[in-house]
Amino acid sequence: MGTQHTYRVIVRGTFDGLTDASRERLLVEVEEHGMSAMQFTEEGSLAYDRTLKPFSYRLVVVSDAADGDEMAGAIAEDRVESALKELGHGFRGLKSTVTDMDTMKINYKR
Repeated sequence: MGTQHTYRVIVRGTFDGLTDASRERLLVEVEEHGMSAMQFTEEGSLAYDRTLKPFSYRLVVVSDAADGDEMAGAIAEDRVESALKELGHGFRGLKSTVTDMDTMKINYKR
């Protein structure tokens, strides 16, 4: 096991083939899943709006630095797939954006 890095991953996708029950549940919870509720966590934070089309999930992934951004993205997408399937929500087109927090340069104000 090599050096571990912490990655922040945003997984975007589109809801697809939602059942009536799934739509109803998402609409009831829409206020809890707005932009203000989003945060990076290991379990992930889901955000969407009333259109029930695009969504994003924000996650924290810790993995070997040698595996790189691609592996962190794949791990995050797998977590999102599992979470959405468990909730019974159909989806398609998952794409991830990965930021390695251990190599990120921070510009401090002087």
